[in-house]
Amino acid sequence: MDANGTVRWGILATGGIAERFATDLGALDDAEVVAVASRTEASAKAFADRFGIPRAYGEWAGLVADEDVDVVYVATPHHAHRAAAGLALEAGKAVLCEKALTLNAREAEELVTLARGRGLFLMEAMWMYCNPLIRRIAELVRDGAVGEVRTVQADFGLAGPFDAAHRLRDPAVGGGALLDLGVYPVSFAHLLLGEPSAVHAHARISPEGVDLNTGMLLGWDSGASALLSCSLEADTPLTASVTGTAGRIDVPRGFFFPERFTLHRAGREPEEFVSADDPHSLRHEAAEVMRCLRAGATESPLVPLDGSLAVMRTLDAVRDRVGVRYPQEVTRA
Repeated sequence: MDANGTVRWGILATGGIAERFATDLGALDDAEVVAVASRTEASAKAFADRFGIPRAYGEWAGLVADEDVDVVYVATPHHAHRAAAGLALEAGKAVLCEKALTLNAREAEELVTLARGRGLFLMEAMWMYCNPLIRRIAELVRDGAVGEVRTVQADFGLAGPFDAAHRLRDPAVGGGALLDLGVYPVSFAHLLLGEPSAVHAHARISPEGVDLNTGMLLGWDSGASALLSCSLEADTPLTASVTGTAGRIDVPRGFFFPERFTLHRAGREPEEFVSADDPHSLRHEAAEVMRCLRAGATESPLVPLDGSLAVMRTLDAVRDRVGVRYPQEVTRA
């Protein structure tokens, strides 16, 4: 942090999510983007010019070596998360890494071990967990507002179609519905119930070998279950619900950035909870990172690393059930 307490960010990659993050970071007075990196100098320079960032690097090493960078936001595709976040951690930087945290649980374990071993901050950019209304839902469930949870339902599907050359259908970059979209329903269920004891899944697989349409049934020793889905072929409702022995919470379209949700309890009028600010903003996750850094914390209680590891194990189990394996995993094996 600088002398005024401003947290100085470096953004690694220049795609759509990086643009959105830089825009939303501008809403925080105590944050500043001081550097950006891409694999090409031209891309980094164009991004820097657009957002008024003072330094642009045409390779990652320059960014992580920049002494003015306090924390690196990794916005690359999934397949590069392990390398990019690892490079930043090895350089002594705090890291906020996009979701899914890595391609698989093994890579995630490596990153977490590296961060913990060096006493450095690491957080998965699961912005849903930092959303005020999602936090309120988790609080209500913990406090027993719906009783004992019995079912969770959530879906995330896009109509497409995505052609074979699109990154979402490229196994080399972790393509498929699961890591891009399915991570949200799976993370929602994990938030409320923890890691499941049973994982069942079925998927339609593309000719390239990635999942196009995936259904998941997760089970817990408590008897609770979650019915989840993700798709690159269908515009699903994008809703979520959690039902317990004493009530139900319904989250309308866009459940991972809700503008409102409704709590139903027997014998009572439905209670509606409405967002007090922009639910689409990524600033909540950035603010949580900065809060942790100022407190000297190396992990966030909102997005704990053990939770991210558990989600990755579940995603691995789903891929195992449906037969999706990425080229990097085959080569390593």
